[in-house]
Amino acid sequence: MSEIKRKFDAVSGKYDEQRRKFIPCFDDFYGVSVSIASVDTENPDILDLGAGTGLLSAFLMEKYPEATFTLVDMSEKMLEIAKNRFRGNLKVKYIEADYSKYDFEEKYDMVVSALSIHHLEDEDKKELYKRSYSILKESGIFINADLVHGETAFIENLNKTIWRQYVENSGLTEEEIAAGYERSKLDKDIEMNQQLNWLKEAGFRDVSCIYKYYQFAVMFGRKTV
Repeated sequence: MSEIKRKFDAVSGKYDEQRRKFIPCFDDFYGVSVSIASVDTENPDILDLGAGTGLLSAFLMEKYPEATFTLVDMSEKMLEIAKNRFRGNLKVKYIEADYSKYDFEEKYDMVVSALSIHHLEDEDKKELYKRSYSILKESGIFINADLVHGETAFIENLNKTIWRQYVENSGLTEEEIAAGYERSKLDKDIEMNQQLNWLKEAGFRDVSCIYKYYQFAVMFGRKTV
């Protein structure tokens, strides 16, 4: 994980401005994530895992301006940008830690994550889904907007080919593209259906892939009795 921290520290200053150039479905990807983030309170407690610069939380804050946010990330430099983004908002808390090993003591209405969980080993993903379920309040929801692996070698190659074509025509510099490709070598993405099954095994109901564009997927689960 130290290599992940190092690479994301390095890109932290340009991370947000590069997002649209690395995510061809940017508006839908984040827009769908926000649209399904619905709970029965105007001031939910929201935990953002691998929050980075706070991009997903910023979109959720537009929908829930009275929410309390807890942003967790292992990159100090990424969290520094989040702190500047939300400067003056006393309802935002920050935890610099590896969320896959952190002992959360509070309960949340939402546990969300964007483009982070795919960095975990499979067993850690599975365990995180269980822990996310345990720290959600009754009727709480889990949203994971992330990269998923192609169901077959052909589909995986198709996904990556389409993505590279987009990135290489996005206006990014050769250096930025090379750095992005280098970061992608740290990915440990797996098939979406496997992750949906793990969510069900963790206890989640109404588990679904709400949105998918090639390797970009928004997965959902709800905690009910």
